Amino acid sequence: MPASRTILHVDMDAFYASIEQRDNPDLRGKPLVVGGGSKRGVVAAASYEVRKFGVRSAMPMADALRRCPDLISVRPRMAHYKAVSRQIFSVFHEFSPLVEGLSLDEAFLDVTASAKLHGSGVDIAREIKHAIHSQTGLTASVGVAENKLVAKIASDMDKPDGLVVIDKDDCCDRLDP
Repeated sequence: MPASRTILHVDMDAFYASIEQRDNPDLRGKPLVVGGGSKRGVVAAASYEVRKFGVRSAMPMADALRRCPDLISVRPRMAHYKAVSRQIFSVFHEFSPLVEGLSLDEAFLDVTASAKLHGSGVDIAREIKHAIHSQTGLTASVGVAENKLVAKIASDMDKPDGLVVIDKDDCCDRLDP
């Protein structure tokens, strides 16, 4: 039987919108989307404040405006988001060379061999969340599991700023519902 692995899925919380709110305090706590400037544009990111209205990423801007007429829209600053992403990925590489980026704001990390240096997967997840927050002021949600699929599901179970561990012993009980 192969030895169990420890996989983290780290997913930044409302990445583009969170950066905009961090950089401009006037946007904090407000229903914010990052996206196209016209009604024909698309929402690239939605703050948690606007998600209450059912606004989501990839939604047409016209639909977002219908759901939340008071939303604030800002144009994307991709070069800036990429720079912040590089900071975050450098944190990942402090804990494991086995980093598989899925986008600017999420990645899988195989931290199986990192336990000798950094502790358990949960310890590493906490350290990564702390390092990201102290270096960027942003929050991340992390799922810890034995495989990528379950780690990805876990990272989405307690957003924003969550940390969910799903062990093989409780996997069925946690995921079946």
